[in-house]
Amino acid sequence: MEQPTHPESGHTDWRDNGVRVIKGDQLDSNTAQTPGMHRAAAINAARVGAQKIWAGTVHIHPNAKTGAHHHGALESVIYVVRGRARMRWGEHLEFVAEAEPGDFIYVPPYVPHQEINASTDETLECVLVRSDNEAVVVNLDIEPVEKPEAVYWVDPIHKHPG
Repeated sequence: MEQPTHPESGHTDWRDNGVRVIKGDQLDSNTAQTPGMHRAAAINAARVGAQKIWAGTVHIHPNAKTGAHHHGALESVIYVVRGRARMRWGEHLEFVAEAEPGDFIYVPPYVPHQEINASTDETLECVLVRSDNEAVVVNLDIEPVEKPEAVYWVDPIHKHPG
């Protein structure tokens, strides 16, 4: 992408084409919405000219969950700010893991998944970042299994809870 320049000097106009700060009370709710959830865009093509990234917030109401879906070729990162997120994924949403404030969730391209607010009385608040400036959602007709398999993050720092 060619950098914008000042006509007089030929230098890049960093004042108008440099760092942008989007205040938390100025997010754009004019984005795809799902019942039980509220999304608001902070960074996208329309707001700041972003070419390869979308970022915003999502609030999921208590006990709410999305339908099964994937985001095509996009990668997604979810950062949990408040509440408890339950993610289900797989061909039949047979895998499950939970995340709490301070945790990051990575969703690879084309992975069938479902976001769930695991709390019955607290709103789940997250920051969401996607690897493109377009909102891609492919809804899936999946019959989830009754008892999903718990998948724990286990490494030298995180021990299996069982």
